[in-house]
Amino acid sequence: MKLNRIKIKNIVLSLSAVFLLTATSCVKDLEREPITDVTSVSIYKDFANYKNILAKLYGGYAMGGQIGGDGDQPNSDINGINGGFSQYTRLLYNLNVVTTDEAVIGWNDGNLHTLHKMTWDSSNEFIAAMYYRVYTEIAFCNEFLRNVTDEKLASNGITGDNLNQAKLMKAEARFLRAQSYFYAIDMFGNVPFVDESYMPGSKTPPQRIERKELFKFIESELLAIAGELKDPKTNEYGRADKAAAWSLLAKLYLNAEVYTGTQRNTDCITYCNKVITAGYSLKPKYEELFLADNDVNNPEQILSVNFDGLRTQTNGGTTFLVHAAVGGTMPSSDFGINVGWGGLRTTKAFVGLFPTNGSDKRGRFYTSGQNLEINDLGSFSDGYAFIKYKNIKSNGSPGAHNNWVEADIPLYRLADIYLMYAEAVLRGGTGGSQTTAIEYINKLRERAYGNVSGNVTSINLNFILDERSRELSWETTRRSDLIRFNKFTSGDYVWPWKGNVKDGKAVESYRNLFPIPAKDIIANPNLIQNPGY
Repeated sequence: MKLNRIKIKNIVLSLSAVFLLTATSCVKDLEREPITDVTSVSIYKDFANYKNILAKLYGGYAMGGQIGGDGDQPNSDINGINGGFSQYTRLLYNLNVVTTDEAVIGWNDGNLHTLHKMTWDSSNEFIAAMYYRVYTEIAFCNEFLRNVTDEKLASNGITGDNLNQAKLMKAEARFLRAQSYFYAIDMFGNVPFVDESYMPGSKTPPQRIERKELFKFIESELLAIAGELKDPKTNEYGRADKAAAWSLLAKLYLNAEVYTGTQRNTDCITYCNKVITAGYSLKPKYEELFLADNDVNNPEQILSVNFDGLRTQTNGGTTFLVHAAVGGTMPSSDFGINVGWGGLRTTKAFVGLFPTNGSDKRGRFYTSGQNLEINDLGSFSDGYAFIKYKNIKSNGSPGAHNNWVEADIPLYRLADIYLMYAEAVLRGGTGGSQTTAIEYINKLRERAYGNVSGNVTSINLNFILDERSRELSWETTRRSDLIRFNKFTSGDYVWPWKGNVKDGKAVESYRNLFPIPAKDIIANPNLIQNPGY
């Protein structure tokens, strides 16, 4: 059992005139059933409910709606789009991987095809779904924080160890909120700001926060809670601890120049060092990081979004990442699933990052019946298939269900910390060394090659960008990495169908940010649309 779920009904969470949602009907273990006559006032009086409420906050990253299989309204957490299409990590993948060289998708659902072509506009429903998913999670966290103040805990008679546990959960809720605000600052820039002081049902729309100020808020929240969370590796699996906060701080600092105009590479190194010395180690076999039992004996995982195939039945998550990547002549049973959806492939630019002799085991491509060239984005046979996740366990047995995949998605793992450390050193940060950075890189490459044949004696920034893609492919880091290196929109690096041209071309630099959804611009006069949209 990886995760518990909340029991809650009729908590109303408000963002703006077009964003009003009601969280209902959630029970433990991520299986939702109706509960009657429960309000947010009464539920917080009993500490026995707190862990299930907290589980909803974590579950907001895993599930798209209020029932297994997601569904449409009223079962989807957000309006206007199916819960599976709008599941958090599926949207992160679509906006941060499909928009890059790492993946193309062959479906023409709505405006999905505009993502890889980089021709999206402010009416794109998938971009809007990402925006509202981020703020749905923030709203859930705010509701929790609104009800676990010191005053309310005292008035509800929460004392002793229960009080300590409640304060720990409060710190975790602040972490989860900061994490969603990180996605907001990264993808949308200047955005609406709401914390627990913003009351549900308010007739005053949220204020707009500048990117620099939001950076300060995220930073201050993470610094404040880092001492309140449990020590690394001591919390329950799938719950945030100090190392999760340090990892997010490192990622925030690595991207600081993009967000604020000021480098913070020394701070990035500081927090990478905290994680590196916290007792984590690399899992010996790279491919086992992405199998159905990757929650077992995984010393590399710092924090993940959890799925178990039985209580987390969503068409997002790893169910999407496995099914959508299987098609053509690929045997579905080899991936522990009943059928492939024939959608996701990769580009020759990504294939070209790996040695042609297959010595780097991270470049797992399925080529039988597949063309390297992509002449038709809608044809699954155009573009090599890429193998990342499987619904197969490390002993070869299938996952618990042949449709719903149970592999967890890593949000932070040690390999990313090694790579962030190396990049921050190369960018001039102090507190680290290039010698140590090379040692960390070679640890990753020794695992990938199975020996020292892939080891390097020197590194530079372009190498690090490529190595990040080789190591972290399909883990939703690629878009922000390319932006940090000024290669996402520029002509310095192109890939097939970038800019809706077969061989790729530069696109407008304003596409480094996604648009604020047009409906929210209309509903909230405090907002200003991002330039270019």
